[in-house]
Amino acid sequence: MNARAVPALLAASLAMGGWAQVRAADVPGVHVQEPRAFGYSIGDVVLRVVTVDIPAGLDLDEASLPDSALRGRAIELRRLAHESSWRPGGRRHELKLEYQVLVSPPDVRTLELPPITLHLVPSSTGRNAPREQDLRVDAWPVTVSPLTPPEARTREGLGEFRPDRLPPLLDTTAARKRLLAYAAVAAVLLGYLGFVYLWLPWWAPYHRPFGVVWRSLRQGNTASAEQRREAFRRLHGALNQTAGRVVFESDIAAFVAEHPQFAGLREELAGFFRRSREQFFAAAVPAGDSADHDWLLRFCRACRDAERGTS
Repeated sequence: MNARAVPALLAASLAMGGWAQVRAADVPGVHVQEPRAFGYSIGDVVLRVVTVDIPAGLDLDEASLPDSALRGRAIELRRLAHESSWRPGGRRHELKLEYQVLVSPPDVRTLELPPITLHLVPSSTGRNAPREQDLRVDAWPVTVSPLTPPEARTREGLGEFRPDRLPPLLDTTAARKRLLAYAAVAAVLLGYLGFVYLWLPWWAPYHRPFGVVWRSLRQGNTASAEQRREAFRRLHGALNQTAGRVVFESDIAAFVAEHPQFAGLREELAGFFRRSREQFFAAAVPAGDSADHDWLLRFCRACRDAERGTS
C-alpha cells in the first residue's frame, strides 16, 4: 500500500465513525428499568424508571405523559417524577413512575403496569425539521399475592368466625349510689304512708281511751265492790282523757257539745254518773250482780263505738 494512502484511509474511517455517531444521536432511544415481576401484595409500591433520549430538533410532548389522577384501577399510578437534562446531541428525560397495588386477590393474580406512549414533536420548523414520532413502552407484568391463604387454619382464632368481643364495662358506681339514695327516700315515703294510712287506722281504735277500758272490762269481772269501783275509775279516766280535763256530772252538756259523737249517749252518761255516785258516796254500797256488769260493758262499748265514729 502506498504510504500516502494510509492517511487518507484513516481520515475516511474517522469520517465514517463520526457520521455513524451523528446518525445514532439523531434517533430517539428508550431504556426501561423494570421492577421485579413477583412478590407483591396490597399496599406495595412498584417503581418503574423510563429513560428517553431525544435528539435535537424534537421535544417531548408532556401531554402524553401518564396521568397520575386516574383512580379505580387495581394498580394505580401514585406519583410521576420527571427530570430533564442536556446530553450531547439532544436532551435526556428520566421518568420515575411509582405505582401502588390496591387489590388483595383471593389467589395469586397477574396485573400489568400499563403501556406508555410518548409523543415527540418537532421543536423547530424548516425544510429539514424532523417529523412527529411516538415512542412506546410495553406493559410489564407483576404478580400480586393474597394477604392470607384462602382457607384459614382450623386453630382457635384462625377459623372463619371468631367469638363476639364483649362490650366494655361502664362504671356504674354513681348510678348505683343515686339508685340507693332514691330507694332510701322511697322507703321513707312508703313507711310514712303506711304508718299514716295503715298502721294508725289499725292501731288507734285499739288504743283510744274507751277502747282500752272496754277490752279490760270484757276480760275482767265486777263481782266484788272493789272490782266495780276499779271499773268506774277506769271509765272516769277514759272520759277525762277524752275531754282533756276532769268531767263532772254537771259538765255533761259541755262535754257533748265539744264531742258531738257522744250526743246519743247523753242519758247513758247521766246514768253512769248516778251509778258512780252510788258506788263511791252511798252510805251502803249496793251489792253487784251480773246486770251491773252487763250495763258497764254495754256503756263502755257504746262509748268506744262513739269515739270511733261507728255508733
